[in-house]
Amino acid sequence: MTTPTVLDREMYSEAEAARLLRLPQSTLNYWLEGGERRGRLYRPVIRVEPRGERAPVTWAEFVEAGLLRTYRRRHNVPMAELRAFIDRLRDRYGVPYPLADRRPFVVDLQLVHEAQDEAQLQADFCLVAEVRGQFVLTAPSDEHFHRVTWANDIAVAWRPHDDAGSPVRCAPDQRFGRPAVGGISTEVIWEHSVGGEDDEEIAEAFDLALSDVEWALAYEKPFRTAS
Repeated sequence: MTTPTVLDREMYSEAEAARLLRLPQSTLNYWLEGGERRGRLYRPVIRVEPRGERAPVTWAEFVEAGLLRTYRRRHNVPMAELRAFIDRLRDRYGVPYPLADRRPFVVDLQLVHEAQDEAQLQADFCLVAEVRGQFVLTAPSDEHFHRVTWANDIAVAWRPHDDAGSPVRCAPDQRFGRPAVGGISTEVIWEHSVGGEDDEEIAEAFDLALSDVEWALAYEKPFRTAS
């Protein structure tokens, strides 16, 4: 029997995961549960099998959805090809969440390239490309790799902020996976700011660097101005 890891931890409702990923919930549900499009039934991309619309989103599912989100910003995500590709990686690594694992992005680029070819994955969705005889990460997979904090090949944190310099992180062992900086929820920092406290006061109250407060507010602002 496989020992559960942090990747298996149930973290979010589907609606909350979609909000943090800045995705339409219908899109996330389609990746998690599959569905019917144009008269054709599709199995999930992220889950091995559907679990039901009310099933919580695990940490690994959230991280893998973060990768698909990066590709979605550029193109539509092809369900059938990606499913076949991820199934091949599952078989080769013997893990259910191969895209929440560091090895495909660093150690086994040739294996990933072979899996892409076998699945006939479109070039726009490949994680790895061959350049002058060397295997390299494509731009979307490199962006995803650097959004994730890795420990022993497992994703242990994810940067929700698009700015690469941001210290804001979602982590399963911190603030129930909600965005935080310096161990303090960005939502709490925002609430103190709109309550009238200036950045210096907030930093002193929570023992944070002033830059941490500024990053937290920069992350929260688009959420608040859009609502």
